[in-house]
Formats: sequence, structure tokens, C-alpha cells
Amino acid sequence: MNQQKSLFQIDSNLNILPKNGVVNYYGCILDPHTSDSNFDTLLNTVVWKNDETFIYGRQIVTARKVAWIGDTNYSYSYSGTTKQATQWTPLLLKLKSQVEHLTKEKYNSCLLNLYHNGSEGMAWHSDDEASLGKNTTIASVSFGAIRKFAFKHKKTKETVSLMLEHGSLLIMKGETQTHWLHSLLKSTKVQDARINLTFRTIIH
Repeated sequence: MNQQKSLFQIDSNLNILPKNGVVNYYGCILDPHTSDSNFDTLLNTVVWKNDETFIYGRQIVTARKVAWIGDTNYSYSYSGTTKQATQWTPLLLKLKSQVEHLTKEKYNSCLLNLYHNGSEGMAWHSDDEASLGKNTTIASVSFGAIRKFAFKHKKTKETVSLMLEHGSLLIMKGETQTHWLHSLLKSTKVQDARINLTFRTIIH
């Protein structure tokens, strides 16, 4: 598994957005061996299903696969589809605890994404569903291929991007979802798979 080495100490308190939101990048929070093991376990134990979305009234089944996990049978609706949460696995609970310790936040659910290679990505969007509430915090943990992740301001169209490393943690909070779109950019150069865990808090 690829492991990108940081040349400089990463400041997790640094906001990579210039305005209207807060995004903090922690870099790699796990060592390469642990990250490799986590990737393999998630790939082989999570019940992955193709995602479904609706574009201009047409149902589209994506190559990307997903899973939705929660403390209870939470429902989560986005892009015209609704998912019912399944139970946490021991590894996901362990990772949730680690992320909660680092971010000083609590999460009750997790949306997992499996991208088989660089031909699969995520279009520009905001995680601003009513079930997440306003100014929500989302913690994103990445395993596998290093991928480019970008933000675009909804009004000014200003963009900011970074490379998400194997075993890394990214936090989006404050007004980020209100003012910014984000996207996982496609790349023909990426041949390896990536698993992304996005820890969230569903409002009861």
C-alpha cells in the first residue's frame, strides 16, 4: 500500500480554508502497517453495496460501493436514496473511538465509501442534509490509494485542494457545508483502491 511521507510536521490546528468554514488535516494518524491491516479488514468484512443516486429523475447505480453504519437503525437520505444503518464492527468502533479522542467530538454514525480505482470519484456536493443539522462536524479517515480532495466556494468559486494519505484524518466543521462544496477528483493515474470512512452525527 502506498504511504506518502510528510516532509514537514503537520499542524492539525491549521485551517486550510481561507474563509466561511473550518477544515483541519491531521495527516497520518496511524502507522503504515496498521493502516494496511485496517484496509484489508474493512475490504473483506464490510457488507459493501453499489450506491444509487438520481440525476434528473433517472436512477444511476454507481461503480463506487458504500455502507452505512449507526448506533441505531438510523435512516440517511441523500441524492434521492435512503439507507438504513447496520451495526458497528469491532474495528469501526475502535476507529471511531480514536477519532473522537483526537477531534474531541462524538459521532453516532459512519458512511463508508469504496473506490476501486481512480476512475471512481465523488462529484461536487455538500453534506448539508437536514438529518445532520447545521454546522455539523464530519471526520474523514482514508485508507488505500492517495487521492486528491478539493473544496470549491459556492459563491466565489475559489478552490482549495490537498492529497489525502493512507491512514489520514480530515475534519470538516463550522460553516463548511453551508459555504463550500467538496469533491474526490478522478485520476487515470490511480490504479489502487481507496476506502473512506466519514464519521457523522445524525440528529434524533
